[in-house]
Amino acid sequence: MKIHYECFACAANQCQKIVEIGTEDLGLRKRGIIEAAKLMGRINEDSIPAVFDSEVFLGVYRVIGNDDPFKDYKELSNRLAEKVVSDIEKEKMDLRTALKLAIVGNVIDFAVGYSPERIGEDVGAMLGEELYVDHSDELFDRLGKAKILLYLTDNCGEIYFDRLFIGKLKEAFPHLKIYVAGKEGPIINDATVEDLERAGFEEFARIISTGTRIVGVPLDRVSEEFREVFGRADLIIAKGQGNFETLSEIKDDRVFYLLRAKCRPIARELRVPQGSMVCMRAM
Repeated sequence: MKIHYECFACAANQCQKIVEIGTEDLGLRKRGIIEAAKLMGRINEDSIPAVFDSEVFLGVYRVIGNDDPFKDYKELSNRLAEKVVSDIEKEKMDLRTALKLAIVGNVIDFAVGYSPERIGEDVGAMLGEELYVDHSDELFDRLGKAKILLYLTDNCGEIYFDRLFIGKLKEAFPHLKIYVAGKEGPIINDATVEDLERAGFEEFARIISTGTRIVGVPLDRVSEEFREVFGRADLIIAKGQGNFETLSEIKDDRVFYLLRAKCRPIARELRVPQGSMVCMRAM
């Protein structure tokens, strides 16, 4: 996905949030924003938002001297989501409901100003919504024939809903070898390999790193190990907007996107109303 006209302002807004959450030093905040402005000057019509934004954010991190400014937000998201999911796990549910919960979890995102304290309330409300695009029948049919699934995570908090879904996938398709990927290091509120290990994903899957801190999976930036697994996977489940932004460029029909279209550019690309939840095969 190439950059849309709204993406520049979105990146600038997130940079302001980064310096405000990342340091109390007003001088460092100002220098961080100046660095962001310099880096944003590199934008062009072919920029991919997830990649462009990540490079800018990491530059701001360096200037303010905080390599993980969203640490507290991520820990709160994980703690609250884990509690909600532990309550949900006590109830009997089918695979389709678990898939929907994985999409519902995609609402947890600092970039859109989401407050993790709302998770419990919002899950019940959003479970009642229909998927605007639902290719889950095809996904489940193809999973029955697949040998290797690569699952690309998105945000902290959300990963506990992913773990629930992956557990159900393993029950339904015990033959399936599942790889679950997280970031090499912290970037905004994305889940890292360390977050996946703490969440206990190794019970159901092999945890791998994308080999980069860049949001999404830009294939020219990932590690050789990740690229090898990506190439061997029969199916790829890609969570969230960042994964869509990077993978939609290659139009790989092994990919199924599970996300909520939280911003206008993503909704425009997917041809759905803003706020829609989708399980969509890559076109």
